[in-house]
Amino acid sequence: MDEDKANMAIRKFLKQVGVTSQREIEALLRENGGKPVTVKVVLTAEGTDLNHTIEQTISG
Repeated sequence: MDEDKANMAIRKFLKQVGVTSQREIEALLRENGGKPVTVKVVLTAEGTDLNHTIEQTISG
């Protein structure tokens, strides 16, 4: 495995996830009048046992 290449691919994926997720959460908070919302991200990888969940309440 080329660690530098893998690291760059992972960073690119996480940047895309982060930017699009932030936009969606901001829109949701606007629609919800700034009331707190609980959001959840589930990370899986096809063909593996990976199942990592992150859940948090975010206030507007």
